[in-house]
Amino acid sequence: MAWASWTTPGIYTGRGGVRTDEVGVITGNVTVHTTWDGQEADVSVQYTGTLEWFTVAGSPVPCRTERHSRNLHQAVIEGIKAGSGTSVPQLPEAALP
Repeated sequence: MAWASWTTPGIYTGRGGVRTDEVGVITGNVTVHTTWDGQEADVSVQYTGTLEWFTVAGSPVPCRTERHSRNLHQAVIEGIKAGSGTSVPQLPEAALP
C-alpha cells in the first residue's frame, strides 16, 4: 500500500485566509499537512505551534499518484498565501502541476 505525507509550517495566509470544515476561516501563521493513502489526499491546517488540526474545506480529494498529491499540497499552500478563503482545489489530476 502506498502512503506519503507532507507538512509545511510558517505559511502566512493572504487576505481572507483558508476555509476549514470545523471553524470556518482561519488567518495568520499556519502549518499545512497533507496525507496521501494511495487513493486520496487529506489536507489539514493548524495555527503554527498549536496542537489542533482542522480539515481544509474540500478535503479529501482523489489523487492516484504520490506526485499528484505532492503537487496538490503545493497548490493548497499557494492558495493559502493568496487568501480569499481558499479551499482544496477540485482539479482533475491532469490539471495539477
